[in-house]
Amino acid sequence: MTDKVDIGNLATWVLSTYKPGMGVEELRDGNLETFWQSDGPLPHYLTLRFPTLAFISHISLFLDFKNDESYTPSRFAVFAGYTAGDLEEVRAVEVDEPCGWVEVDVRVEGREGERRPLRAHMLQLAVLANHANGKDAHVRLVRVFGPRR
Repeated sequence: MTDKVDIGNLATWVLSTYKPGMGVEELRDGNLETFWQSDGPLPHYLTLRFPTLAFISHISLFLDFKNDESYTPSRFAVFAGYTAGDLEEVRAVEVDEPCGWVEVDVRVEGREGERRPLRAHMLQLAVLANHANGKDAHVRLVRVFGPRR
C-alpha cells in the first residue's frame, strides 16, 4: 500500500499555451504516446487550482528525451501558494536526458526535521529551459500526489 494518493482530479488544470490536440486532456489521459506541447516562448506554465486547501507531497512528470529530444524540459520549477499573487518557489529541478518518471518531493520541513505536505490552493509548474535550447516543451504525463489519510 502506497503512502500517497493522486489528487490531480481535485484541481482545475490550466496551461499557459498549447498546440491544438496537445493540451490538458493529453497530459492527463494516461497514454505515454500523447503529450502537452507548449506553443510559444519560454517559460511555459501548468497551473493547478484546488477549490479547497490541498495537501501536496509529490509531483511526478513523465519525460521522454529519447522521443522528444530538444522538446524535453531540462530545467523546471514548482511554485505554490494560496493565490496567483503569492506563489513562491518550492523546488527547482534540473534533469539530464530523462526517460521516465521524474518525481519531485515538495514536502516542507516541519518541527523536529519531519517532512510534512505542502499546503496550497495553487500549484504551478514552470518549464524554464529545454534540452539543446528547444523552445516548445513536451510533457507526456503529470500526476500530483497528497498523503494517504
